[in-house]
Amino acid sequence: MMKKKIISASKASLVLLLCQMLSALDVPLDLSQPPTITQQSPKDYIVDPRENIVIQCEAKGKPPPSFSWTRNGTHFDIDKDAQVTMKPNSGTLVINIMNGGKAEAYEGVYQCTARNERGAAISNNIVIRPSRSPLWTKEKLEPNQVREGDSLVLHCRPPVGLPPPIIFWMDNAFQRLPQSERVSQGLNGDLYFSNVQPEDTREDYICYARFNHTQTIQQKQPISVKVFSTKPVTERQPVLLTPTGSTSTKVELRGNVLLLECIAAGLPTPVIRWIKEGGELPANRTFFENFKKTLKIVDVSEADSGNYKCIARNTLGSAHHVISVTVKAAPYWITAPRNLVLSPGEDGTLICRANGNPKPDISWLANGVPIAIAPEDPSRKVDGDTIIFSQVQERSSAVYQCNASNEYGYLLANAFVNVLAEPPRILTAANKLYQVIADSPALLDCAYFGSPKPEIEWFKGVKGSILRGNEYVFHDNGTLEIPVAQKDSSGTYTCVARNELGKIQNEVQLEVKDPTMIIKQPEYKVIQRYGQVSFECIIKHDSTLLPTVIWLKDNGELPGDERFLVGKDNLTIMNVTDKDDGTYTCIVNTTLDSVSASAVLTVVARPNPPFDLELTGQLERSVELSWVPGDENNSPITNFVIEYEDGLHEPGVWHHQTEVPGTQTTVQLKLSPYVNYSFRVIAVNEIGRSQPSEPSEQYLTKSANPDENPPNVQGIGSEPDNLVITWESLTGFQSNGPGLQYKVSWRQKDVDDEWTSVIVANVSKYIVSGTPTFVPYEIKVQALNDLGYAPEPSEVIGHSGEDLPMVAPGNVQVHVINSTLAKVHWDTVPLKTVRGHLQGYKVYYWKVQSLSRRSKRHVEKKILTFRGNKTFGMLPGLEPYSSYKLNVRVVNGKGEGPASPDKVFKTPEGVPSSPSFLKITNPTLDSLTLEWGSPTHPNGVLTSYILKFQPINNTHELGPLVEIRIPANESSLILKNLNYSTRYKFYFNAQTSVGSGSQITEEAVTIMDEAGFLRPAVGAGKGYSEILFATSPVMHTVRPTFYKVQPLYPRIRNVTTAAAETYANISWEYEGPDHVNFYVEYGVAGSKEDWKKEIVNGSRSFFVLKGLTPGTAYKVRVGAEGLSGFRSSEDVFETGPAMASRQVDIATQGWFIGLMCAVALLILILLIVCFIRRNKGGKYPVKEKEDAHADPEIQPMKEDDGTFGEYSDAEDHKPLKKGSRTPSDRTVKKEDSDDSLVDYGEGVNGQFNEDGSFIGQYSGKKEKEPAEGNESSEAPSPVNAMNSFV
Repeated sequence: MMKKKIISASKASLVLLLCQMLSALDVPLDLSQPPTITQQSPKDYIVDPRENIVIQCEAKGKPPPSFSWTRNGTHFDIDKDAQVTMKPNSGTLVINIMNGGKAEAYEGVYQCTARNERGAAISNNIVIRPSRSPLWTKEKLEPNQVREGDSLVLHCRPPVGLPPPIIFWMDNAFQRLPQSERVSQGLNGDLYFSNVQPEDTREDYICYARFNHTQTIQQKQPISVKVFSTKPVTERQPVLLTPTGSTSTKVELRGNVLLLECIAAGLPTPVIRWIKEGGELPANRTFFENFKKTLKIVDVSEADSGNYKCIARNTLGSAHHVISVTVKAAPYWITAPRNLVLSPGEDGTLICRANGNPKPDISWLANGVPIAIAPEDPSRKVDGDTIIFSQVQERSSAVYQCNASNEYGYLLANAFVNVLAEPPRILTAANKLYQVIADSPALLDCAYFGSPKPEIEWFKGVKGSILRGNEYVFHDNGTLEIPVAQKDSSGTYTCVARNELGKIQNEVQLEVKDPTMIIKQPEYKVIQRYGQVSFECIIKHDSTLLPTVIWLKDNGELPGDERFLVGKDNLTIMNVTDKDDGTYTCIVNTTLDSVSASAVLTVVARPNPPFDLELTGQLERSVELSWVPGDENNSPITNFVIEYEDGLHEPGVWHHQTEVPGTQTTVQLKLSPYVNYSFRVIAVNEIGRSQPSEPSEQYLTKSANPDENPPNVQGIGSEPDNLVITWESLTGFQSNGPGLQYKVSWRQKDVDDEWTSVIVANVSKYIVSGTPTFVPYEIKVQALNDLGYAPEPSEVIGHSGEDLPMVAPGNVQVHVINSTLAKVHWDTVPLKTVRGHLQGYKVYYWKVQSLSRRSKRHVEKKILTFRGNKTFGMLPGLEPYSSYKLNVRVVNGKGEGPASPDKVFKTPEGVPSSPSFLKITNPTLDSLTLEWGSPTHPNGVLTSYILKFQPINNTHELGPLVEIRIPANESSLILKNLNYSTRYKFYFNAQTSVGSGSQITEEAVTIMDEAGFLRPAVGAGKGYSEILFATSPVMHTVRPTFYKVQPLYPRIRNVTTAAAETYANISWEYEGPDHVNFYVEYGVAGSKEDWKKEIVNGSRSFFVLKGLTPGTAYKVRVGAEGLSGFRSSEDVFETGPAMASRQVDIATQGWFIGLMCAVALLILILLIVCFIRRNKGGKYPVKEKEDAHADPEIQPMKEDDGTFGEYSDAEDHKPLKKGSRTPSDRTVKKEDSDDSLVDYGEGVNGQFNEDGSFIGQYSGKKEKEPAEGNESSEAPSPVNAMNSFV
């Protein structure tokens, strides 16, 4: 809710317009002008006789006027009365009463005259009367003895005072007497009783008269009223006490308040209703007072004349009275005469028009003298209510008085005619600044004077054109109105006034400001008591205006409490209490406008406890409880909870009795005998429960027979020869009286026996001994007290004690369903042999041994219970390939019977559990060692192990899956010829003849090439290198089968990348003609730059790109020289982020430099020795070793550093040392070599497979290949890799 006050457009416009119109007719005081009365005392002037009398008369004129007075129509010579003085430069009289004068001596009609050389103005006739507050005349008042039900009027009859006193009735304690529809005070001050009641008897009915003018109160003697009763009291139909008769008349003056009264007697008390005959009571001006006995119509007019009927009605009838109302009118102005300023030779008129009922007479005076006897003026002519002036001259200046009068009053108005010749003058200050809010009216003032009357024109800007059009309003007083000012309305405005005697102009400034707005208003809040709440008030305003924000609570100031925190944009209330409930208003004021927004805060809390609990209608089994709800604390009460306390049996303990809706405040409660009740009520709303009310009075109900018998009666034997009868004891509340006991009765069922009974007290169990084993009994337990028995109880069936079953189930059979589940069957036992309640059967089963391990272990028996009379059951969770035994027993409430003979059954094989562990050790450049443990639960005879593995590239994609079957007696495996620095994922499981068990997974990584050369990792779905693996104790070589299709020539496919921080290894597969030279093109991915091209030396299918930027995405493709347009599809890779190098520059390490020097020295010595032996023609030891091993098993060279792989034979399975390297002269020693070192070094028949990995087979060839130089744009061959270190 937001209110906005932007200095009201309509009101401001009207007020300013009227003020400026008056000021436009005002003659500046520096010019000659007749007198004007500016201030005078009221016509009917009642004065306090104890104070000085001041009769006001102020006037202005040029020259300043002189003053004189008349009293009762004759000249009042103030100089002759020492008590009367006139204020200097004023006509105000001061009559000194406080120094011995008497106010009564100065009663009369006074009139003031203000006169100068241009005329004379006169005041109204001022009637001076001193106020009077006379005492009551003493009178003897007889006591009023009235019969109950009769009417009564106590007369006040106050003394006549001036002004009339205000009447009220009080008692001796100065307390106002209560008034109602039955007892009320009339307009004349009398006290009316429509009917009297015994409580009206009293001796201090006192009427008081308060005279406000003198601030005195007069008291009438007390009136005594005594009401005597007669039975029965006679009811009476209404009779009007005032006014009397059926009709009356009332005259009221226009503009006054009309008061009509009807007070009626009757029993029952009559109700008053008002109507207007032939019309409606005026809306918005009609009010009912004094319990509708008074009709009040404010601001009456002639239209309110008519017949008003009051109707008094009760159950016996009605009475009415018609008041004929006539509205008369003292004279009132239609057009009052106004001052007239004329220039010599001009014409003008004075108009004096008034109305009234009856129509007033109009008379004119000139300078206080009736115009008929005033000096002649040829320029004027009187025509009824108008004086016409023509061709006026300076001598025509005068003051004229218009008098309009009828029998109800008169009006007197002064208006002067001032003849002047004056050039224009502008009375508004120069360069006056006006500031308004946008979209509101702007009123620019141009108060002026001149004679003749000047013409006014407005301009905007210094050289602007004259303002015209509908967007402006030009007022007669010179004001320029812009009805809807906008921001572009700002600027300088010029007012020009001109007449025949001259011209003058004035400039004013207008600034239009942005309106102040509340852009975030406070919102309605509901908060619990003691919480915290905040109201927002975020404003937007013109930057040149300084706003002030005020917070109000319920249109008043905020409480002076530190809990109220006023921030820049909000109001926060801490620790909210009930008193904080209300409407909070944010008011933003600037010098030009004001806006406000309000929100309501509702403080909610749990309701206050109910009070005034009352018990009524007490009966033996019921009572009515009523209460008064406490304050609901702004959250409606949803229900009431009624609780009771039994002060006789459980004092201090409150129990739930019932609940009723929140709109109900009485409830009929059912009671039990022999209970000392107290009740309390709890109110509940959405916030929570109130505190309990104060307890009601106590109510003890009478004793009676028990209404109910004990519940939960049972008969269960604890021994084979007894019956234990139990029940749930009644509470004291349920006992209904003193001496609570129980009658326990029993007899054997289906046997013609009499009931056996005992009476017990203060127990809830009785044991019957010597009963047969497990036979049924009929049982009943009846409550009784000192007043008698409860109703006949119902019978229940119980059984005497049980004994253990006598026989075991027979014909036990087992059907094995699968390796973990079996079904067991048995025959039921005869019920007679159960000797109790059949609860079911128990199956005991246990594992004898595992058929796979043939080893016994501790026997752990398992038990399954099958409820009821079932003859089969399922045995889940068995272990496969095992031998079991079981037996079956019957169960009753006493226990288990004998076991059936043990039954043996076996479970078939199942799938094994996962291997107990999988461990991957000894990672090398191209191999991993796998070790595992056999399954914890083989669940049969293991037939083999299944190993599956696949590589994972740097984008976590999986490569092709390889599967290897391993004999069941193996426990380790060596996988050979893996890719270096590659992560592999392994899946391993065991198998029996039934199938494969669950698998175990591991991941492992081969180590990085120590030569620093990264070969491409196998990409996902890109194939794999030839893999070698070994198991203990014999190494096996398994080669995967490759399937190829006839390619379309030529073709480059499977371009893969392995990227590091600043380089990337590119590999591909080629199908097509031999002797093709390849090139690699690359560039930044997404860039429009030209491709960079690198030539591949020879026909290799891999290449290393160097000098790349870390953390950058590149595109790459491979092409073949000489084959136009023949190139691969693009591949995209990203270099690794820049980071501190994890590798140390090995070339700068001291140990490496020393090692290389030692190697160089050894090679030099070896060359010298070889040279010497060659000259001697001898054989090298190497040759001898070759001759000893004619056909050794040759291992391939490692992919990463060109050295040989691990070697093992039947006698020695140790791998070669990891530190072995190729010699620095790029030769590889072969155990079966010739003497020539040159042939040895070049005797390797090496080739690359399709994905770029090196497959080197040692062939023993002595053919020599030309050595290739190391080029910056290609990687060294595997054979030459080691040479880069030397």
